[in-house]
This record gives sequence, C-alpha cells and structure tokens, in this order.
Amino acid sequence: MKRSDLIALQQEPACNHSKVAEKSGCSRPVPGATAGGCAFDGAQIALLPIADVAHIIHGPIACAGNTWDNRGSRSSGALLYKHGLTTDLSEQDVIMGRGEKRLLHGIRQAIDSFAPAAVFVYNTCVPALEGDDIEAVCRTAQELWGTPVVAVDCAGFYGSKNFGNRIAGEAMVKQVIGTREPPPKPLTPSGKPVRDIALVGEFNIAGEFWHVAPLFDQLGLRLLCCLAGDARFAEVQMMHRAEALMVVCSKAMVNVARQLQQRYQVPWFEGSFYGITDTSSALRDFARLLDDAELSAVTEALIAREEAAIKAKLAPYRARLAGKRVLLYTGGVKSWSVVSALQELGMVVVATGTRKSTEEDKARIRELMGDEATFLESGSASAILKMARDHHADLLIAGGRNMYTALKARLPFLDINQEREFAYAGYAGMLTLAERLVASLDCPIWPLVRQSAPWHGQPLASDSCGSPA
Repeated sequence: MKRSDLIALQQEPACNHSKVAEKSGCSRPVPGATAGGCAFDGAQIALLPIADVAHIIHGPIACAGNTWDNRGSRSSGALLYKHGLTTDLSEQDVIMGRGEKRLLHGIRQAIDSFAPAAVFVYNTCVPALEGDDIEAVCRTAQELWGTPVVAVDCAGFYGSKNFGNRIAGEAMVKQVIGTREPPPKPLTPSGKPVRDIALVGEFNIAGEFWHVAPLFDQLGLRLLCCLAGDARFAEVQMMHRAEALMVVCSKAMVNVARQLQQRYQVPWFEGSFYGITDTSSALRDFARLLDDAELSAVTEALIAREEAAIKAKLAPYRARLAGKRVLLYTGGVKSWSVVSALQELGMVVVATGTRKSTEEDKARIRELMGDEATFLESGSASAILKMARDHHADLLIAGGRNMYTALKARLPFLDINQEREFAYAGYAGMLTLAERLVASLDCPIWPLVRQSAPWHGQPLASDSCGSPA
C-alpha cells in the first residue's frame, strides 16, 4: 500500500479523531502500538466472518497460527471461513524471492479445493518488506480462474488493530461493494415492498446477532448485508443498495459508512444492540432514517411489546443485582453500551475502561455515569485490582485475558469480549446477560475461597519421620 493511501486512511473524515481541531488524524504507528493487535490482525478480524470466502494469509505460518478464529463469530451455514489457509513462507522463499509464486499457487489450490465464492488475500509484514505485489498476483489469478480475488494489503507494521479494521473496510469499498445488484424486493403482509438495510461492524459474536435479526423481519426490513457477521460474499457486493445503514462499532469501519453515503446516498447512524434502551433506539433510528410513518408505528408497537416482555422476565434478576458494584474493563462501543445495559439491571458501574474508545464514546459514558465518571486507561493487572479495591467492586466484567486476574483476587468475573460463549445482544441477550451475572455472583465457590483455611493458626501435622505432612 502506498504511503499516501495509509495517510488518507489515518485522516478519515468521519473519525472522531479528525474532528478534533488540534488533531490531524489518527495516531501514526509508534513502538508498542501493535501490542493489542496489529493491522493484519484487525483486517482479518473484520473480514473473517464472511463465511463462504477462502481467506489466505500470505506470510509465515505464525501469522496464521497466532490469530486464526480468535473472535468467535458464528455462521448459519457456510463454514469455509473456519479453514486456516496460509502460504507458509519460509526463509528460503524470502531469500529466493518465491513469495509471489507461492501466493499464485496457493490461490489456485484454494479455488480447486473449495470452489469459494471469492478469495481474500491478507498481506503480512514479511512479504510487504520483501516487496511482493499481491495486488498484481490477485488480478492475474482472477483473470486465470474467473473467481473474484481480493487483495487486502494490511501488513502488521502499518499500525494498530483498529487501523487494520479500516484497511479492510477500504478494500471492501474499492473492490467488492457495488459489484452486484440485489434480487427484487419481496412484499410485506400489507402489500408494500420491504425496505433494505445494512449493518457495519457487527460480527455475530457467539451468534448474538441472531437475537436481533428476527426483529428486522417483523418490521419488514430486509438485511442486505451484515458486514461481516454471518455474511456471504454476494451480500457484501449488494450492500450499496441499502436504504439505511447502522454502524455498530464506531472505530471498526466507519470509512465504509461514509463512502456509502457519498457514493450511493445511503444515510447512516451509530448505535448498539446491548441493553433494552439501546436496542429500542437502534430500531427507532432505522425508522427515522427511512422516513416511513407506517414503519414508525409498527416499530413503536414492537418495542412496546418486546420491552414489556423482557422487563417482566428480568424482574427477579434485577432484585438480585440491584446495587451491585461493577468494574467494567473493555473499550470501543462496549465502553458505553454495556454501561447502559448494566444500569438497566440496577447495577452501579464504578469505572469503565476506555483504552480503545473515541472521544464520542467517552462523552456518552459521562452522560450515563455523570461528570464524575472514572476512566480506566491501563489494563495491567495491578491497575485493575487497585481500581476494584478502591471502589469496592463486587464484580469484574472484562475480556478473557483478565479472567485469572479476577480469580486470583477472589473477585467474580464475567467475560464480555469476543472470546465469550454467550450472546448478550438484543432483548433476548439482555436476559442472558442477567442470568450470567447472577450465576457469577452466586457461585458457591466465593464464600469458600474467602474464608480462612481450617488449619489457620494451627501447627502443621508431622509424618512418622518427624517431617511436616
């Protein structure tokens, strides 16, 4: 990728960093910037859930082995995305300049073996430093075998994981979106054509979007594409015909939303499906953008019905969770959307992590928690535990890497990040969240591990040799 292209991506107009007067764009790469994931990792995470595509990592095998399927996205059908494909470059390949030949051979092997809807090729640091022209190889492969081959130039040293998300979105806009037209619109029971919508930044973690998709069906909305959770290549090609677009994660692929608005006049908004209030707000925002009075009426009726049903189911859980103090360590959109969900359960969020949050995310946190909101910037074990002690937290909600930190401190823990096995989105997901919170707090192990050992203060028993048993 040209340096000018990278600079243009860093200066994304729709990104909050570029809206702040004293900033000229997102931060340039600095030493340590990729500690939480490099650009390659971010690009792969953004596109891997496209389930009928052969995803080839062009580079050493470690790039594939260390990152494959680390997000937990689920598919309702195609499972090709579960195959780990790599060109497995060795030292000899680099020395002899065989990278491009191995890539061309790998693309052919993937097409012959799986007959994919398309092939995505992810560039990594080694071939980028070597100078492999993956775009030329992809063009040649597409001409030879007739299968779409998309080059995603996302070498790790380009920047952070979030920057890799944006690179992936740019590849979709330039090479995929707009290359296919959707089928004719079916009619709703009232005889009107359905309205087409799309999502960007929803990855169907643990299948959680399947809690939300039925709501769109009830409203007469056809989801053209969910980029990239449970998506198919043809759906990505058609998403330019959406009449309204929702960006689910603000920093993931906001450039996709902006360019769809500029090129195809697709209006968009940012929202969340975590919590009752945010789920209802997202549905209302779709009705607002589509400017349909009948749809707005149907939406309000659905919201009233769903909110009444879920609030009745949550009542016994709210009684158990009310007043419990939570330390939330996550980032991005979850830093405020999960705060809202927890407050709806009557819980008190004492502090929240903001490591990957934008200034707009932080503003939303202040709206929810007040001006005295405590932000946790550092994710070190000592910082998290100090914050938990200082604020008398009853529970830590964070990513899986923080689980053992909590358990060693004898603090109940709930996994909220991409490795989780439970779906928390939508109205149904809110009930799952409440169930998991109560299960974590009421686990019978906590009274046992917090009490003194039975032998505390007593001399150790000795064996027959006089040594401690």
